[in-house]
Parts: sequence; C-alpha cells; structure tokens
Amino acid sequence: MNYLAHSFLSFNKPDLIIGNFIADSIQGNKFEGLTDGIIKGIYLHRKIDSYTDVHPIYLTSKHRFSKDFGKYSGVLMDMIYDHYLAKNFSLYSTLSLQNYCSDLYKILDQNNHYLPEPAKRFYGYMTEHNALFNYSSLEGMNTILTHLNHRIRHRYQLNEAIPLIEKHNTEIEEEFFVFFDDLIDFCKKEIEAFG
Repeated sequence: MNYLAHSFLSFNKPDLIIGNFIADSIQGNKFEGLTDGIIKGIYLHRKIDSYTDVHPIYLTSKHRFSKDFGKYSGVLMDMIYDHYLAKNFSLYSTLSLQNYCSDLYKILDQNNHYLPEPAKRFYGYMTEHNALFNYSSLEGMNTILTHLNHRIRHRYQLNEAIPLIEKHNTEIEEEFFVFFDDLIDFCKKEIEAFG
C-alpha cells in the first residue's frame, strides 16, 4: 500500500501516522530519537507491506501490470490501490478526503523534526501537489506517475499504466474492496497486539 492507505491504517493515532510515513526512510532498527509510538508505526508499516505482498487478491491485481512494468508493478499497484481508497474515501471515513489530507499534512508538519531527509523531501512534494488528494482521479494519478518517471529514470513510463487501469477498472476496484477490508481487520489486530 502507499502513503494514503498507510496513514489511514494508523487509525488517527499521530505516532503511528508518523512512523508509517517515515518507515521507508528508516533502515533496519535505526530508531534513535524516535518515540515508542513512532517505532510501533514503523513496525506497523512493515507488517502492512508484508501482508500486502503475499495477499492473493493483491497479487491478482498486480499480475495485470507485471508484463508491461516488471519490477515496478508493485510500486504501481500500491499507488493504484491508493487511488481506489481516495476515490471511495467516503465509504471509510466521515471526513472528506480533502479534510483528511489537510489534517494529515498538519500532523506531519508539527512533527517535522522526526522526519528523515527523504521523508521531508516527499512531504514537500506531497503538500505542494496535494498528492494524496490527487490520487482520487485518474488525471491526478497520471500527473503523479509522470513525476515519478523522472525520479526513477528507467525505461518504464509508469503513467502508461493509466489505460490498463481504465480497461480493468471494475475488476481492480472490486478486488481492492475485498482486500482492503481484510487489511483493515489485520491492522486493527496488530495495533491491539501492540498494547
């Protein structure tokens, strides 16, 4: 899953949100200066990734992109599932997507001192382009994927996945709903186990 899902699956707990957000920038157990709650958020992020990577429904969705996008099909799929979460956000939250994003950006801004440099850079991009909100439309996804093309400097043009998303929209969206319900249950149990 990508940034929107990871933050949502922190269930409004600021420390978990921060940990989930910075997890990809933290190597191993280099947790110096982080609170216990943030460390739990990092572990939650890793558990979400591990759960997602082997879930049969996620793998079914991802398989549609493997032939054309190779090792980047996982990156794409995480962003595509964030698209369906953003598009259907009102099914999961009483907040509008924009209000949710504004609250999230505020939490990250207030805790900027915990963000490693790569996370700070992405936070700047995310807020400047309101990226999490823009996941909600395919036009927004096209813009974000086009920007990502410049960062990966690879032969894959990730925005070329948009026609495939449109072609398989109904199936992928249905798969997302089933998968995300499973993932919500999984995360609630993991957070409960943290104590």
